[in-house]
This record gives sequence, structure tokens and C-alpha cells, in this order.
Amino acid sequence: MRRLLALLLLLAGPAQAQDRPRLLGLVAEGGDFRADLSDGTHLRGADLVGAVLHLAGAELRIDSARRDATVPRAGDVWLFGISARAQGGGWQPLCAPDPAGESLAMPYPGEDGALRLTCSAGAIGKCIRFGYRPWASLPDGRPLAPFHAACTNMVRAAYGGPAEGEAGGAWTRNGMRIDVFDEVGIQSPDNDPGDAFEAGWRPDGAACLAHVRVPENGDLAAVLAAHPRLAALSGPAVCTREAAAAAGALVFNRSPRR
Repeated sequence: MRRLLALLLLLAGPAQAQDRPRLLGLVAEGGDFRADLSDGTHLRGADLVGAVLHLAGAELRIDSARRDATVPRAGDVWLFGISARAQGGGWQPLCAPDPAGESLAMPYPGEDGALRLTCSAGAIGKCIRFGYRPWASLPDGRPLAPFHAACTNMVRAAYGGPAEGEAGGAWTRNGMRIDVFDEVGIQSPDNDPGDAFEAGWRPDGAACLAHVRVPENGDLAAVLAAHPRLAALSGPAVCTREAAAAAGALVFNRSPRR
């Protein structure tokens, strides 16, 4: 979902519409919504359960909200159950189920500060939940946004960079297990050291490639033909964690060698 444009907040309750405070603005405050009302109050997180958002002809209802306690070193990521009104008048989940079977939406601030929504099933949401919150910084002051961009390339197996990933890519498939790790202490909970090193990742795509995640979609030669810049540093004997880091990789992953 792109930025939220025209929207109206309808607060649940018996009060008449004219007695309700007006919505002055709705923004992403870290990984949470913040609704600013005309009476000077601010609603966040679970305060918004029951609210309905009208935007660009769509009607979205916030059904549930919880803080995501699994994100490393963070308390500012929220998970919302959001339903969209269907053409027949009923409600259906806005997001597809994620690997845990939950259909969750996640607000976050875009690069221009605009409110954006993503789903926990998608690459952007997965990378936020790994700990790469694009609005935050590391303890040493380095922004996490470049780490998040590198991570989304990794999840999508977008060896050539974001444009390839946004177009769907050809080098992964839904349900693939990947083990994520980096030099700053973030690591996915299902890391399996028995998997083989696949690649190091930068915001512009892979820094180097040791093996292809889904070879039946195209072997290493096919990837290198599509992305010649990777040729000099790729191959199982050449692309190591150390070589990838030297080439500017921020995030690394292992995956089963097939």
C-alpha cells in the first residue's frame, strides 16, 4: 500500500458525529499510528481499535492492535489486524497471511515522512520484524534505513537491486527459508548454520553471490548473465562473508544449497 491520502477517522461510540473530535492528521510514529484530534488528544496503538479509515475510495477498519515484542532491541513496532470493506459490503483481511498464518498490517514512515502501510507477509514487513526498522538508528548513530533496504533485497532475492524485487524477481519463491545475520547483532530466530552462505546484500542489490536460492528458476550462470557486475566476485569459492563485507554488504544470509 502506498501513502494514505484522504482519510477520515470515525471513532466508535454512541456520540453523535458532530460531538466527536475531528481528525487533524494521521501519521506514522515509528512503527505505530498516531491520530491527532481537534481536542488536543492523540490516539495510538490499541486506542485505535474500532476506528475506520476512509482513503482513496477504500474503507479500512482496525480490528486489533498489539506491540510486537519479538523485534530485537525495539518497542516501537506494532501489528494491526485491518479489514477492508468488500464490494458486497462485508469485511475481509487487508493483508495475506504471513508465515505464522496471521494477516497483519504495519504502519511506517516513508522516506518523505508520509505514512505508509505494509503487510507482515511482505519483504518490507519481514525486515522490520527482523529488527531493521527504517526510521531508527543503531546505538552508534548509523541509520538502519540502508540495512532495511539491503534486507528487502535479500528477502526478495533481488540480486540486481530494488527494481528487480519490486517487479517480482525470478530468483526466489514464497515459503523459502533464509537465515539472516549481520555484523551488528541482528539475526533471524531460525538461523541454521548448516545452510550454505548465499550472498551479502547492499541497498543496491547483492554484493556477491555464492549460490542461487532457487536454481530451477535460473542457475548461477543465468543470474550473472542478467547482472554482469556480480561476475567477478561470485561463486561458492569466491563469495564469502568476508568478501561480501569488503564489497560493502550490510546484511548476509544462508539458504539451503539445492
